[in-house]
Amino acid sequence: MRISARADYAVRAVLELAVRQGGDPVKAETVAAAQEIPHKFLEGILGDLRRGGIVDSRRGGGGGYRLARDAGSITVADVIRAVDGPIVSVRGERPTGLTYTGSARPLLPLWIALRANVRRILEGVTIADIAANALPEPVRDLAAEPAAWENP
Repeated sequence: MRISARADYAVRAVLELAVRQGGDPVKAETVAAAQEIPHKFLEGILGDLRRGGIVDSRRGGGGGYRLARDAGSITVADVIRAVDGPIVSVRGERPTGLTYTGSARPLLPLWIALRANVRRILEGVTIADIAANALPEPVRDLAAEPAAWENP
């Protein structure tokens, strides 16, 4: 599985809005500068996030972006889906839409298990968790394994 630049930037932008929640709407330029995201690229991402119900926007001099709902109810999976679509796909298709024959039949449950594991992690971490530097224990445990930091 690859996390696209678009998804990485989207999560970072939503996180930036979360830590600024409660004040005035935040301008895209402010988010772009704080997270070192190309402004033009961020504008497209924020549009996707708005259409996905993750952020709201207001136009005008006092305008900008803010979270559409509480950061504790927005998961990392929600953000990724808003900008990239399904989290795990095989050749651009959802694993449940695939069929294999012969010796390749065991691949389907492997892809389904992979998707379930990825979803378990990304749906189990909220933007509020990250903003509070309080990742759930199972995620912290996985990241604490030395092998997790190695590139085979």
